[in-house]
Amino acid sequence: MSSEKSYVIKVGDKEIEINEDVLSILHRYVHTEMSLEQLASELGFESWEEAYEFVKKVPAWILWISPSLWKTLKGMKRASEELAHQK
Repeated sequence: MSSEKSYVIKVGDKEIEINEDVLSILHRYVHTEMSLEQLASELGFESWEEAYEFVKKVPAWILWISPSLWKTLKGMKRASEELAHQK
């Protein structure tokens, strides 16, 4: 079993894990005219202010990774950890 690490961003009392679904929402926010109100709704925040705080905390490099690449990289890391445990 691998001890898979996840990337989590905390906003207020909420913790949002960066995964393919969240990354897909962030990509739509960055590449379209999605408002902070819409982003807040999609991510389950109560206000646009929480969405704004979230966006400020997301490292810029994450916004440039496609959701499919994110999934592939996590899969490769998991496979690498499993191979290391077999040795």
